[in-house]
Amino acid sequence: MADSEARGTGVTRTPDPPVAPDGEESVLSRSYRGLSIGIVSVVLLIAFEAMAVGTAMPVAARELDGISAYGFAFSAYFTTSLFGMVLAGQWSDRRGPLGALTAGIGGFAAGLVLSGTAGVMWLFVLGRAVQGLGGGLVIVALYVVVGRAYPERLRPSIMAAFAASWVVPSVVGPLVSGAVTEQLGWRWVFVGIPVLVVLPLGLALPQIRRRASGPVKTAGAEGAEGTAARGDSSSSDAAASSSSASSSSSSFDRRRIRLAFGISLGAALLQYAAQDLRWWSVVPAVAGAGLLVPAVLGLLPRGTYRAVRGLPSVVLLRGVAAGSFIAAESFVPLMLVTQRGLSPTLAGFSLAAGGGTWALGSWVQARAWVEPYRERLMTLGMVLVAAAITTLPGVLIDSVPVWIVAVAWAFGCFGMGLVISSTSVLLLHLSAPEQAGTNSAALQISDGLSNALLLAAGGAAFAALGGGTVAHTTGTTASGAGSHPVAFVAVFLPMAGVALVGAWVTTRLRER
Repeated sequence: MADSEARGTGVTRTPDPPVAPDGEESVLSRSYRGLSIGIVSVVLLIAFEAMAVGTAMPVAARELDGISAYGFAFSAYFTTSLFGMVLAGQWSDRRGPLGALTAGIGGFAAGLVLSGTAGVMWLFVLGRAVQGLGGGLVIVALYVVVGRAYPERLRPSIMAAFAASWVVPSVVGPLVSGAVTEQLGWRWVFVGIPVLVVLPLGLALPQIRRRASGPVKTAGAEGAEGTAARGDSSSSDAAASSSSASSSSSSFDRRRIRLAFGISLGAALLQYAAQDLRWWSVVPAVAGAGLLVPAVLGLLPRGTYRAVRGLPSVVLLRGVAAGSFIAAESFVPLMLVTQRGLSPTLAGFSLAAGGGTWALGSWVQARAWVEPYRERLMTLGMVLVAAAITTLPGVLIDSVPVWIVAVAWAFGCFGMGLVISSTSVLLLHLSAPEQAGTNSAALQISDGLSNALLLAAGGAAFAALGGGTVAHTTGTTASGAGSHPVAFVAVFLPMAGVALVGAWVTTRLRER
């Protein structure tokens, strides 16, 4: 009996691909090699672009006379990616992930070209918006591909490969981007990447078409088709019922599409209000919240914010872990530069080791012996994240060596490697095949929204306690050293508390 039938869902799970004898099958075995290399290469290029664009963006904004719109170049990507995630979930569940993936990669490439050839800032921002829509389609479609094309025991390994594909870009991406920007110009950082996507697509798309294309059929539809084939007297009625169900399942859920518009527009209004701190900005802030809250409640699994056992807690944990970690990490370089006098390069390198330990944590969770202890390891991971964030304010004391940050963050990234990849594995395990796209979209929405909201909350606390007056360094001396250190404490300690909440959520990931 299929897993989903045993859970009482009444649907037939798409059968796993043929299984090789134990000890021979892996994500790089002959039957999976092309697919694995192709989709991991796509993630690698997206990761490289994400790391490279941050380096080229200041030069692009200055050349296009768009410094005042600098923040919108980032927020445009975020807001449209939210809509893309929901659309990809609907598309993948009803028609298979192939169309969403190809359209997403096409949109991502088109956005890069549009930004790279822009002559004015508004066109550059538009390109970033198109790129974000494509990126949202791609990330969710890839999750559905993993859920359909790989047997359950191989999914931790491919998720670990996704995590590992961010390691090299996180280290060399900014350096390569800086060299390209200085020698060839910032435009080549954008227009050079679409050409590189052709090879991984050529490897992956034929395998996706064979293994993961088309909608998942329900048991009722399969039974009706079988009845019609046998020529029973009731076959016409059964076939008509099947056709109606199939037509319904292939159409998009208009309510969810409206909610997707709401979440994107609400996020855009909130980000606009945060970037234009004047008294009348409260109007778009209130309007954004009014759109965002009901949209989030409608798009995430019921009970997510109550940490209901099972899938809702998995989705909640993803947001709690990602949001607390990213919000804290964003202020680490600023603290090291302004409070301890490090150069921006040294401050950035203090976090570089984390890419390797993150990949190590992802590798550990992919081991076969981990499965019975997965939730305990995720609890350990969130405790490591909380401990790492709690350690950061200690560097505000001059007698504490700055290398403590690098050590603490390496442990924190190891914890994140355990948690983030495991949430992806558990989500696919708890999702029926015809819901994998919708649930994957919910996971990514939780991730993205929590990043934005906790960053905004941390930034507000930082500014309220005088953090905005901390000056940047000149040379090797921090002109603002020692001023308003409590502003950094007000960011780090609450985020450590959020991470501890995540440790509690890890105890609620399995259904009773």
